[in-house]
This record gives sequence, structure tokens and C-alpha cells, in this order.
Amino acid sequence: MWAELYENKEAARERVILVGVCTRENENVEESLDELAELADTAGAEAVGRVIQNRESMHPGTYIGSGKIDEVRELAAELHADGVICDDELTPAQLRGLEQELDLKVMDRTLVILDIFAQHATTSEGKLQVELAQLRYRLARLTGKGIAMSRLGGGIGTRGPGEKKLETDRRLIKSRIARLNRELKEMQIHRDTARKKRLNESVPVAAIVGYTNAGKSTLLNALTGAGILAENKLFATLDPTTRRMELPSGQEILLTDTVGFIRKLPHHLVEAFKSTLEEARYADYILHVVDSVSPQMDAQMEAVYETLDRLGIAGRPVITLFNKRDLAAGSELPKDPNAVRAIGISAGTGAGLKELQEVLEEQLRNSRVQVEKLFPYAQAGDIQRIRRYGQVLEEEYREDGIYIKAWMPRNY
Repeated sequence: MWAELYENKEAARERVILVGVCTRENENVEESLDELAELADTAGAEAVGRVIQNRESMHPGTYIGSGKIDEVRELAAELHADGVICDDELTPAQLRGLEQELDLKVMDRTLVILDIFAQHATTSEGKLQVELAQLRYRLARLTGKGIAMSRLGGGIGTRGPGEKKLETDRRLIKSRIARLNRELKEMQIHRDTARKKRLNESVPVAAIVGYTNAGKSTLLNALTGAGILAENKLFATLDPTTRRMELPSGQEILLTDTVGFIRKLPHHLVEAFKSTLEEARYADYILHVVDSVSPQMDAQMEAVYETLDRLGIAGRPVITLFNKRDLAAGSELPKDPNAVRAIGISAGTGAGLKELQEVLEEQLRNSRVQVEKLFPYAQAGDIQRIRRYGQVLEEEYREDGIYIKAWMPRNY
């Protein structure tokens, strides 16, 4: 019975051809298509073939030239493919032209990412953000796809909170976008209030960022026991999670897991998730988790820093964590010139996490000042605040009060 259900599930998976264009500025198309195949698999499709064209630029009307269109058509017929996925975001003209030429379902990288986000959003804010990104994507293509916008059916691009059955016209989409923006703005106010409360408490914050599937959620679970989903899939977790962690000295720090980054992350997707991603902007430290066994490690690190730049995040101390070192060949640690420290860890086994805690304590000390104060016994309750947000070096009970020597935040 289970074997039959599995076969039916596999049979229901869309079979797709991956299509990429290699220009002078874009030389790593094979690696990009490997990632696109992972995205397709996560979205529920099977990549059964791939076609790459070398061109000076993408064809303005059909993305690829007429010769390659014939090749894709023949390959799709041979492999019984249901559609194609292009490795770049298509313009409305390219989408319409390629669909007409191939008479197949045509998707692009952005649509696949949106579909994955639709599957993995669990919180109200996450679902609203996904819907907003989907509607913005559709709005730009409403006139371009015409009757195809009303196509029903299953598969990639036809699920999630943003799929409002596609007879929706431009006016209704704009109205819905305006409403979503208002709702997200209200949620943003609540998020800002919570953030201000954290700032007032002087609890330092470290944002965990990194390429998707680098091991961010596994790291948060290992450090705090957060118990959030951690799967070997792209964008396994979408909604941010914040947990407190107590360092060996007794100091507390907040760790915030953010949505994974990826190459060619669409601009409107960054905009839709800005309220979530900007948690990193207000963090005191950035923990950059890197999959150190990935063949595309350098390109993935570059994509993370590009996204941080787009978010306007600069000047934060970056601690780079080269994850999965238990699986890496050789003991030499990779380098990251953008980081103040680099550590080899394994979030799965716990290796290197003690060193990470020591580095965090060192960074906290560097950002704090040493204070000495005699607290009258009537103010003894204030010492608990020092224990929570600082590091007590000396504590002495005297006749006239309690003497404290400690490291404290500069704004305490």
C-alpha cells in the first residue's frame, strides 16, 4: 500500500526541463542550474533535463534563441516533460513568447521560489508576505499572460495564499496589495514595539544569517533547544524565530534565525520580506553560517553579503561560522575577509559551539565598560539586572551595602 502511494506521489510530480542562458557576466550557469534543480525538487517537480545557451544577452522576446527553442521542444517531447523552468526572472514578453513557441507550461526561478515560500509560511505575517510577493509578481505579468492567468490546475505556481484564482483583474490585485501593505504595517508596529523593549532591556542580539540550507535552524536548535524545523531542503524554515541563550558567564543574548538567502533573490521578494529580514539590521552581531562542504561556498557567501548590502546592513561585527566541518576534507579553515572572527563548527554534532560562546563573550566584553558601584541593601534588586545583562567580576557584602564590579553595556 505504501509503495503504491509513493509511486502515485512520484507520478504526480511535474517533469521539467531546466533552461539557462550563459552570458559573459554569468559564467556559472551549470552551478546555478544545479541549485535550480534543488529548488524544483523542493517545490515538488523533477528536473529531467537541462539546456544551456551561450549568448551575449538573453533574447528579449523568448529568453533563448529559435534554435534552442527547437532543442527544448524536442527534448521535452522525448522526456515527456510537462514544462520548463528558466533560471532567470522572465519579463512578461519573454514568458508569453516562450509559452507560445513551446506550447508548454513556462516558469521562472522567481515563481519557483514563491511557490516554496507558499508551502513553508506558517505564521500570519509569513503568509501575508508570501501573498504580497505573489501578487506583485502577477501584477507585472497580468497583461502579458492574458488568458493563461485564468488557467486552473495544480503544480508549481498554483498554490499558496496568493493564489486567488486567476480571473482577478489588475484593479482587484492592486486593492489587495494595498490591504496587505496595511496589515503588514500594523504587524511591523508590533515588531518595532517588541524590538524597542529588547533594546531597553539592553539584551544584545545576534542575527543568524546565511545561504539557504547552510544549517541556521540546526544551529539555533543546538544553542537554545528552540525545536524549530531543520530539514535538508532549501527554505525549510521561512518565519523568523528568536530565542534567549545564556552564555557560560551567565550573560544572556538573543539569537534570531532569519530566512535563508539565495542567488538571484528577486528584488520584490526582498521588499516583501523586508520587515522580517530587517531583524538583522537591528542586531548587534551577525552570525554568518556557511556550508563549508558546498562546492558553491564562495558564491553563496558572496550572495549573502550582496543581500545584506541591499538591506542596508553595514558596520555590524560578523562572526562567520563554517558549518559541517565534520564532513569537510582537510583541516584548513576557509577564510572570510569580511568577518571579525571565523570558527569551524558542526551544528549537528555540537563541535565548535563552545568556542562560539567564548567568542560571543569576548565580543560582548569589547562592547562594554567596566563599572564599580556600591549598592545600598535597599537597592539589592538592581544587582539582578547586572547579573542578567552584564558580567559580574566581583561581589562583596559590606556593612553599608553590596560592592559590585562588573562589565556592563555602554548604554546601561
